[in-house]
Amino acid sequence: MILIANSEAWPGFSKSIECLRRGERAVDALVAGICEVEREAKVRSVGYGGWPNMLGRMEFDAGVMDGATRQVGAVGAVPDTLPVAALAREVMRRLPHVMLTGDGARRFATELGFPIDETLHPDSKRVWWERLQKELSPEALAAFPDIPLAPLSHAITDPERVRDNTVFLGRDSAGDLASVTSTSGWAWKYPGRLGDSPIPGAGYYADSRFGAAACTHTGEMTMRCGTARTIVLALRLGHSLRQAVDLAVEELKDLRDGFIGGVVIHAIDADQTHRVVSLNCEEPIHYWFWQEGMNEPEKRAAERV
Repeated sequence: MILIANSEAWPGFSKSIECLRRGERAVDALVAGICEVEREAKVRSVGYGGWPNMLGRMEFDAGVMDGATRQVGAVGAVPDTLPVAALAREVMRRLPHVMLTGDGARRFATELGFPIDETLHPDSKRVWWERLQKELSPEALAAFPDIPLAPLSHAITDPERVRDNTVFLGRDSAGDLASVTSTSGWAWKYPGRLGDSPIPGAGYYADSRFGAAACTHTGEMTMRCGTARTIVLALRLGHSLRQAVDLAVEELKDLRDGFIGGVVIHAIDADQTHRVVSLNCEEPIHYWFWQEGMNEPEKRAAERV
């Protein structure tokens, strides 16, 4: 058994370890852990602690992939719902679809008995409104939200450079892999924006025969490159995990136009080798690691590439 996750996973990492030790399937263990992250206000890129879109509304994305079957469930731009990874798992289990978005995803949540959650943290609301007051003229502020929003997507940057999410990758006692993601998305994003977190093959992918991968930070880049799927496909074609991740990094480095930022890749293969690399990230990147036989998880530094 093995489990890796990015540094924001701290509220739920031990929960996932407990589930794996009890013999639960990887996909369920990962969802159990990530649900703890979604409710932790101190994590400022996921769930209740995340940042709103330009209109001051929270929109959540999540993706779940079961490597044993390659079944996928995903949700995007979901309002009023904190456990979106659990909701994505229900999409996978109950519907013939892969992804639900917006009000449709919330309707599905209501049908399943998911409560209407309070999702906008008071501090997030305060910071959002103060930033609008700084950026907008008195006339525009008085007319808000009935103003063009597109110019603001360039003027307003993340309050803490938050373009992150949380990702969990794991292998259970049966040898099956899974990948689960969750995010509140890019702070001050244009309403309806989806990042890579709910997009299978971009922000996450899992195939128990070969490996699993997941990405954080700038989803606009990994969607263009299909980063997570690139890694797993390279493993299938006989590349080592190091070679597979290097290939994905090369593709990201080839991007010249459009929005370019930092990307962090997390990957494991079927032999339980793992690698976490950081590209274009100014700050040091860390991740959580646990493997069967370890008493406690370890926080490790990602490799800069």
